[in-house]
Amino acid sequence: MKILLTGATGYIGKRILPALIEAGHEVICCVRDARRFNPPASIKSKISIIEIDLLSPKSLEKIPADIDGAYYLVHSMSASSDYETLEKQSAINFCKALDKTNVQHVIYLSGIVNESELSPHLSSRKNVEEILAKGRYHFTALRAGIIIGSGSASFEIIRDLVEKLPFMITPKWLMTKCQPIGVTDVILFLTKTIFNPKTFDQNFDIGGPDILTYKEMLLEFADVRNLKRSIVIVPVMTPKLSSYWLYFVTSTSYRLASALVDSMKIEVVCRNHDLNNILGIEALTYRESLKKAFLKIDSNSIISSWKDAYVSSGNTMAISDFINVPTHGCFIDRRKKAIINREATINKIWSIGGVNGWYYGNWLWKSRGFMDKIVGGVGLRRGRTNVNALNVGDALDFWRILYADKEEGRLLLYAEMKLPGEAWLEFKIEDNKLTQTATFRPLGLAGRLYWYAVLPFHGFIFEGMLNALTKVEQSVK
Repeated sequence: MKILLTGATGYIGKRILPALIEAGHEVICCVRDARRFNPPASIKSKISIIEIDLLSPKSLEKIPADIDGAYYLVHSMSASSDYETLEKQSAINFCKALDKTNVQHVIYLSGIVNESELSPHLSSRKNVEEILAKGRYHFTALRAGIIIGSGSASFEIIRDLVEKLPFMITPKWLMTKCQPIGVTDVILFLTKTIFNPKTFDQNFDIGGPDILTYKEMLLEFADVRNLKRSIVIVPVMTPKLSSYWLYFVTSTSYRLASALVDSMKIEVVCRNHDLNNILGIEALTYRESLKKAFLKIDSNSIISSWKDAYVSSGNTMAISDFINVPTHGCFIDRRKKAIINREATINKIWSIGGVNGWYYGNWLWKSRGFMDKIVGGVGLRRGRTNVNALNVGDALDFWRILYADKEEGRLLLYAEMKLPGEAWLEFKIEDNKLTQTATFRPLGLAGRLYWYAVLPFHGFIFEGMLNALTKVEQSVK
């Protein structure tokens, strides 16, 4: 069957794509920017790609008329303060576009919305569900709560809290109950539901067998990691303070932290497990899902991470808008050094960032990340998804990868830190030389003052990084 997959570059989209191919489906992947779509080489011949923008009805005309099914895996939470309007309009446009096709079944991954009072985030999910249900096709909504898996936002936030804080003073919403579900089970529910008549024109809650408070989830996570943790709950922490608490301790953005705090005050518990019985699925426990996530992390086989989504920085950039590095009106710091072993140098470049750091003056990089966090930026806490691979569109600490070609020997990064201007960092190997170029396009007087303020550090950081790269490379000659 031919299936349309929206959100193909997202956390769930990247994981369901191989599963759909394995099931024998032909998949049309919808992306906003084809440059940042990097499917596994083994499935490239079995998919097609179209660039669409759900807010642009004209672009939706690219959707083939002969599709049989579709997944709606798009959310705008934290991409904008007005995400509810964006999500509503996107759903309306998508519904109208699909009504012009032969699609038989549409599946939407939503959130559990069983309380009478909902957060703006959950309310928006419910509104989208109601809009999509009006189309001329069979519709099924799968409602999930906390998704646990390597790279998921919930998992990474819990991990940050537990692994960084031996003692936690926390807000009272930690006593809110929820029903977490492993990401592998989410994929199983999604793939088994498509084209199943027993699921048509209904909505189902999906979750694991455990109903836990957020406090219990944190403590069980600590137990799995053999960590002793103490949690004290206080009633005086306001939602705003709670959001700042999450923002400064974890790798989440403030906007996402704020949306999550609003939702965490609402219980997200499944009404029943009807879909488990229909599809014959026995979901993993919370503990089993945690252990499975760490197996993926330990084997360095994380398929997707929420940090690679643009919402991790609040950016809505298109890579094509930034891949051509400007020169006019820019400040440029370019340094070159001869290399001996090209392959060793490239491997070192491709390992940059994350736990490896930036090879020289890491305390300065960390200080810059801390200052960025203070003013509402992403800081350095996003790290990198894979310790060996760099893919276009992925986050790399406070950078975004614009171009990464290992064979060519070129890596181009765009800064997502808070700056009075725009910045690029490029590594390029040509004629047995490594060229390292930092480009800054200032915004007004503030941008120029910023450049001159940090200029004294450039000779220390950039020259040191270049020397460290080549020194390591030469030592393995």
